[in-house]
Amino acid sequence: MSWIYLVLAIIFETLGTTFLKMSHGFSHLLPSIGTILSYVLCFLLLSFALKTIDMSIAYAIWAAFGILLVSAIGMVFFHESVSFLKIASIALIILGTVGLRLAN
Repeated sequence: MSWIYLVLAIIFETLGTTFLKMSHGFSHLLPSIGTILSYVLCFLLLSFALKTIDMSIAYAIWAAFGILLVSAIGMVFFHESVSFLKIASIALIILGTVGLRLAN
C-alpha cells in the first residue's frame, strides 16, 4: 500500500506544481486553491508512504518522477524549451534514482 501512496503523492505533487504555474503568483483563485489542496494531499500521502519505505528511497523516487512529469507537462502544455541536454539531465536523475533503489 505504501507504494500506492507514493505514486499518488507524485501525482498530487505534479498537479500542485502545474496549478502553481497556472495561478500566476496566486493571483488566480481556482488554480491557487488547486495548488494548496494538491500539496496538502501530496504531503499527507508521502507521509503515509514513509511509514514503510526508506526516506532516501521514497524521496528520491518522489522527486525524480515529479521532475520528469513536471518537465514533460512544461514542455507539452506550457511550450517550454526542449533540448538534448535537458532530456539527458532528466534521464540522469532517473538513473540516479534507480541506482539508489538498487543499492538498498
